[in-house]
Amino acid sequence: MTDIKELLLSRIRDVADYPEPGVMFKDITPLLADPAAFTALTDALAEIADRTGATKVVGLEARGFILGAPVAVRAGLGFIPVRKAGKLPGATLAQAYDLEYGSAEIEVHAEDLTAGDRVLIVDDVLATGGTAEASAQLIRRAGAEVAGLAVLMELGFLNGRTRLEPALNGAPLEALLTV
Repeated sequence: MTDIKELLLSRIRDVADYPEPGVMFKDITPLLADPAAFTALTDALAEIADRTGATKVVGLEARGFILGAPVAVRAGLGFIPVRKAGKLPGATLAQAYDLEYGSAEIEVHAEDLTAGDRVLIVDDVLATGGTAEASAQLIRRAGAEVAGLAVLMELGFLNGRTRLEPALNGAPLEALLTV
């Protein structure tokens, strides 16, 4: 596991003062551009899907789509996008959640998740945990079970893990990297 961590970390670029002064943005585009690193990441996340007994993968808009779709393919599972409100046609389930300075809403197609589904939530970064928490609530409202949450990187100093523990209801939260 040390080798994969070193590989992934070596392909994540720090961008100072983006998107605003004082923020150190973790840019994963160099990782995505490197086929060996992207494959290693996909394999590691697909192994988590297998280990948790997931039957479907949910990817959170937008970078969770980039990571979650190949994980679902590699694990032989269906992929479901969780989108910002108003982006999906047809009947949807919506979940509102609070942000630091306001609120937001996410949606999923109502028919994509059913009772008996075990869903692995995949995203690039766990920060404060608001979007992942809302996704877990949305998955349960659809009648499915949260199998776990898997992220490339956890920003430990923001304490998102603590916020998520009740929402995950005992399901594992796995971060390949913690910064």
